Amino acid sequence: MTYIQGQTGEWEMVIGLEVHAQVTSKAKLFSGASASFGGAPNAQVSFVDAGFPGMLPVINKYCVEQAVRTGLGLKAQINLTSVFDRKNYFYADLPNGYQISQFTQPIVGTGEIILDLEGGTSRTVGITRLHLEQDAGKSMHDQSPTETFVDLNRAGVALMEIVSEPDMRSGEEAAAYLKKLRAILRYLGSCDGNMEEGSMRCDVNLSMRRKGETKLGTRCEIKNVNSIRFVMQAIDYESARQVEVLEAGGTIKQETRLWDTGKGITRPMRSKEEAHDYRYFPDPDLLPLVLEAAWVEAIKATLPELPDDKKARFMAEYGLTNYDASVLVAEKASADYFEQVAKGRDGKLAANWVTSELFGALKRLGKTIEESPISGDALGGLVELISNDTISGRIAKDVFSDMLESGKSAAQIVEEKGLRQVTDTAAIGAEIDKILAANPDKVTEYRGGKDKLFGFFVGQVMKATGGKLNPTMLNDILKEKLKG
Repeated sequence: MTYIQGQTGEWEMVIGLEVHAQVTSKAKLFSGASASFGGAPNAQVSFVDAGFPGMLPVINKYCVEQAVRTGLGLKAQINLTSVFDRKNYFYADLPNGYQISQFTQPIVGTGEIILDLEGGTSRTVGITRLHLEQDAGKSMHDQSPTETFVDLNRAGVALMEIVSEPDMRSGEEAAAYLKKLRAILRYLGSCDGNMEEGSMRCDVNLSMRRKGETKLGTRCEIKNVNSIRFVMQAIDYESARQVEVLEAGGTIKQETRLWDTGKGITRPMRSKEEAHDYRYFPDPDLLPLVLEAAWVEAIKATLPELPDDKKARFMAEYGLTNYDASVLVAEKASADYFEQVAKGRDGKLAANWVTSELFGALKRLGKTIEESPISGDALGGLVELISNDTISGRIAKDVFSDMLESGKSAAQIVEEKGLRQVTDTAAIGAEIDKILAANPDKVTEYRGGKDKLFGFFVGQVMKATGGKLNPTMLNDILKEKLKG
């Protein structure tokens, strides 16, 4: 458990997250307009999206399927009957003056997410609900010093609002939650999880209470935080702000706040609304959404292997550690790449090369796993050459660098450069003899008890042979020769 040390004692954070995940769909939730990102302003707007009189919404079945798929991926209750409501508020980028959402009867009920935490520990965070709603448009305040421009391309795009229980107790846990949720959404193909493009946005609900208390404090909501790093920063700032207010004898006002990325602070946006402020009522243009149980079961049968199941399989099938398996399954593309490398090969060695050498190289190059200059099969070929003692681990690093630059296979590079590992005992013995003969004083010191010189001899032999000797055989033969 993580606590904040204040002037008058320790305090506990209570954190719940509301994530707005844009549904991966070609069309919007209630119209046939394109839902793709990046179009010219107001180029993807139907009469329904623009709020023209007499225009009726028609639900997109595929968006409903994506919501059900996501609910099943969260091990959540799928409600066979749900209702769309009108959430009434007035803003320039909301043409109708209301948002079609779900309130009392959402499409998905309670579920759970298992967080992978540092040290190999895990804990479960409850999901309260998932409901479908339409997005609003976008107000742009940076186009003119005196005017606000409105782009309605996003208006009507389908959103899944995924609400957690207040089960998180630190910024690190909130980050782990968002990473895991994003991974699940990407595995399912129901949202691309791209926070930079706004297709996944997060509202942070945070309150503080003294250590040992069970009653919840007054919460503040930090609205529309668009990166995991900013979520952690906002939680750190807001928790410290609330503790300072409470310890000074003040009270926390329930309000909506914004995260100011430039100043690194949260600032008030508006006092927190209650449900009655929105005057929710069932949308008269939409019948209750009724699903057939058989249809839900058919969707369930198409679910892919999700991160937790894949992690368990990687540990059992390839002998990976909890940490390595967690790193590899965090992104579906990384997990798929690893399986290409490990197919029919040493799984632990494959994992080490993917998580250490490849990920390090991709970070230096600024590339994603999908853009890797070395394919999974090609890296698997390198792993195979190490496993069958064709090359040593040290030589393999040089071969790997060459593969990155040239695009050639490991086998081709090894043959062209004559890098095959020497495993002939007589040849290894002859190289050792040369080094021992050149360093008689150090041989005497070693035999006199200076054991650390063993590494010196190994290094000299490897240097003289370009690292081509089998290290295990070298060590064994060297030990015998140094006995005298």
